[in-house]
Amino acid sequence: MLPSSSTIVHFDLDTFFVSVERLTNPGLIGKPVIVGGFSDRSVVAGCSYEARHYGVHSAMPMKMARILCPDAIVIRGDMEQYTRYSDTVTSIIAERAPVYEKASIDEHYLDITGMDRFFGCMKWTHELRQSIISETGLPISFGLSVNKTVCKIATGQAKPNGELEIPQSRVIPFLAPLSISKIPGIGDKTFRLLRSMGIATIDTLSRVPPEMVEKVLGVNGLVIWKKANGIDPTPVIPYSERKSISTETTFDQDTIDIHMINDLLVKMVEKIAFSLRKKQKLTSCVTVKIRYSNFDTHTMQMRIPYTSFDHVLIPVTRELFRKVYQRRMLIRLIGVRFSHLITGTQQIDMFDDTPELINLYQAVDRMRLRYGRKAVVRAVGINMDEGDEEE
Repeated sequence: MLPSSSTIVHFDLDTFFVSVERLTNPGLIGKPVIVGGFSDRSVVAGCSYEARHYGVHSAMPMKMARILCPDAIVIRGDMEQYTRYSDTVTSIIAERAPVYEKASIDEHYLDITGMDRFFGCMKWTHELRQSIISETGLPISFGLSVNKTVCKIATGQAKPNGELEIPQSRVIPFLAPLSISKIPGIGDKTFRLLRSMGIATIDTLSRVPPEMVEKVLGVNGLVIWKKANGIDPTPVIPYSERKSISTETTFDQDTIDIHMINDLLVKMVEKIAFSLRKKQKLTSCVTVKIRYSNFDTHTMQMRIPYTSFDHVLIPVTRELFRKVYQRRMLIRLIGVRFSHLITGTQQIDMFDDTPELINLYQAVDRMRLRYGRKAVVRAVGINMDEGDEEE
């Protein structure tokens, strides 16, 4: 457990995508707005509180969202614009906070432990929030408490566009009456399982013997039990933006086997695209590099809509290789790089991908995280050495 003297802040931009759209189009204010793809099979990337009133939520199939809220204004969204505003907020925080972590495109954690010796922590955080609002025009909420879990839950209770402080002495009384769904890390499956056991509130969960929770939910059950008791030792990780991710392979013997190289490219893309999703990153620029046997090196790149999906990146990579490989000489090295990275996940940022496809990627990634990255691969990549990953 973090010491009682720790002071952690969680900032969360309210209905971020919709709020950005309302800055450029004030006519959207007060109306139900959905950001996402236009096809029925796409998913909701974000929605306004007015749309949520009808039951709409992020990652919901667009067809269902339209049924629930037929009068909603649907906007495709502009990920580059959202990224610019996110970076602006990060810059404001970076100028003032001693330690901060960018958890996603619209969330930040700050560790301001010890600042109460010089400023009132609540006063300092309130002033930072006001600076963000005045400089960006975006609504933002925060929770201030002793660890990440409690302050994130506090932020949720402070919304919309509010602020809430939960000191050490109030942590347990604050958490006790809340639904277990408020605990970060409890998804629909875990929620249903706990509810079937008669566990509805955080207070009830906190009183269950930890051994029983661990037996029912596995190792993660103990983590959830600790969170229910206000315990979360997870530190705020100092933020540093990764600019690119790449992998390359130097062949033992120079080759002109184009079929083999194309299969290898699939394996390389599969590897670093998984790394993107694991780190909750999206790329909008693909670069392919080749080095000929005489050590001449050539690259070609292409800008694309933000993605982290193999099925989008593989054909782009193959096309770039086809264009850059012009000399018909033996190849010594092949490389792939994804750059112009932003923080985001396929659930909220992919405007045209279907729920079925997203679920497939999530299932495959869960298997890789549990059994290793090579547990599930495309057939063309089996037994191929895809090179070393680097930044």
